[in-house]
Amino acid sequence: MSPSSPALSSSSSSPSSLSSQFSLSSPSSASSLAASAAPSAGEFAVRVSNVTFAYPGSEQPVLREASLAIRKGSFAAIAGGNGCGKSTLCKLFNGLIPHYYSGEFSGSVEVCGRPAEGRGVAELSRQVGYVYQDFDNQLVRPTVLDEAVFAPLNYGLPEYRAMGQRALELCGISHLHDRYVWELSGGQKHLLALAGALALEPDVLVVDEPVSQLDPRHARQAYEVLRRLNRQHGITIIVIEHHTEFIADYCEEVCLMEQGRVLWQLPAAEALNRLADLDRLGIQPPEVTQAAAKLSELLGKPSAASSYPVTADDAEAYFGAILRRRAAETGSPGKEAGGGASAGEAPPSNPSPAIEFRRTELSYRTVRKEKREVLRGLDLALNEGERIALVGNNGAGKSSLLKLIAGIARPTGGDVRVLGEDAKGLSVERISARIAYVFQNPEDMFIEDTVYKEVAYCLKRRRYPQAEETAERMLRAFRLEPLRDRDARLLSGGQQRRVSLAIGAAIRPEIILLDEPTANLDLATREELIGTLKELEAHVRTVVIATHDMQLVRQWATRVVVLNEGVVAGDGAPADVFADADLIRRAGLAPTQIMDLSARLGLKPACASPAELAGRIYGMLAHGKENDSHAARPQLV
Repeated sequence: MSPSSPALSSSSSSPSSLSSQFSLSSPSSASSLAASAAPSAGEFAVRVSNVTFAYPGSEQPVLREASLAIRKGSFAAIAGGNGCGKSTLCKLFNGLIPHYYSGEFSGSVEVCGRPAEGRGVAELSRQVGYVYQDFDNQLVRPTVLDEAVFAPLNYGLPEYRAMGQRALELCGISHLHDRYVWELSGGQKHLLALAGALALEPDVLVVDEPVSQLDPRHARQAYEVLRRLNRQHGITIIVIEHHTEFIADYCEEVCLMEQGRVLWQLPAAEALNRLADLDRLGIQPPEVTQAAAKLSELLGKPSAASSYPVTADDAEAYFGAILRRRAAETGSPGKEAGGGASAGEAPPSNPSPAIEFRRTELSYRTVRKEKREVLRGLDLALNEGERIALVGNNGAGKSSLLKLIAGIARPTGGDVRVLGEDAKGLSVERISARIAYVFQNPEDMFIEDTVYKEVAYCLKRRRYPQAEETAERMLRAFRLEPLRDRDARLLSGGQQRRVSLAIGAAIRPEIILLDEPTANLDLATREELIGTLKELEAHVRTVVIATHDMQLVRQWATRVVVLNEGVVAGDGAPADVFADADLIRRAGLAPTQIMDLSARLGLKPACASPAELAGRIYGMLAHGKENDSHAARPQLV
């Protein structure tokens, strides 16, 4: 979309009437779907009509008369809060429901113009590739190339090897072809699962949370692969996605789900401007959209029907036009009312280390007897009172560093000291009494048959005082009360994430380690996580989060440690780290959308939040007008 230049009014020049000077409207999205006559059934990749489905043993249906139609060749996103039925809906497309999950089912499903009824999973999987939220469980072969060729080989396709190799190249992991799957990082495994689905060259590709464990560079690469498949090969792409910036950049349309129903299906730009619906369902609009809406509010022009920018390119033109109009009116580019603040709070002035790495090394021998170095001569002190974000590209060593702290892994060289003690002399049980480690894969933490028992397990085994009351409080804090009697393994990915966070927070640890805690989380749960972390600060001495979520880094962290190829490549305050463009590039990171827009607009230091950017632009507008309105007057003394 190309936003129109904001109209200026000369009716007033005082700051109080800024709302009459700047109109924040922009034309409808260029990505709007063209109107046409009602399409025939054969023009749809998938069509779902009035489907209701309940999993075995569940009293309430997950889908409630859900209806959806996605055209062939489109790029669609399915969005909604955790537990609204997104993944369940998509499992209709390849026949998993009702052929594998044999719950209570009614309604009809068509795939590529043909009814899905009577067609099994094996047949439908030739047309519909699927990358699951728990993608680790769909990797079944020992090496990367074996995995990539597995599906076409099982279908007896003579070019199975070439098909697998092409899929690896598309996903940018062909250089890993001889690696064993268990040697890969979580992000690399995600790309391999995508390659495995692509190997059959399906008509429809469904990807559940495409970027949940990918660093920003690989996340963008994954979406570029999907776009190329869509545009050059005509494959229908359907993503289940919480990250609206990716929806804005890549998707044509959005299907919003609420409580098992498809609430609406709209062009992407229009959908991402349905701010009331998104907010109600815990979905965060793109940061630039939030900034535009906030500026509109400051100028007294909020409107539910406004069309705000949704991409960084649109926002650059949108806000740039506003500032150029102001400059034309005043003859001056104006000044900011005040500078921006960096994320987080200042760390203690004289911190004492809670965790120390001294020339720490971690390596292992592969099955081929090759030595692989994960961490190389690490010297690092993580101090009490700090909120530390551990960032870096996939395979940089972030999860390995957390496992060293938790005692799950032992260094092959150097030392690790935790809370003043040498970790080598501590058992995992003793360490875990003071340190909570929340795993990247939530299922790795589940050992009981209900959510309540999972949260209460450690509390009761270790005889914590008021164990039951603490467990109940964690259920409330993470909105798990309605799920208390469900098996955590059967929950959605976002719900499983909430359970794992509740388990980690329940023991009130001195140090808490979180590996990709916001993956698969909607906005409401993400905010609850940050709120819970703040509540824990009274007794948690240090929090370390390994994450690819740059918005979380910006919003929460006081210190950022950048890992690259097993060494510390950068260490400092978030604003300083993001200001180092070369470091960002080498570490596979990316600034948040609002930081990127700040740089495009020449705002220094970069803004940390949409509200800050809106406030600074409003201040520039107001400050410039104040200068003009007072210029012809004598100063009052």
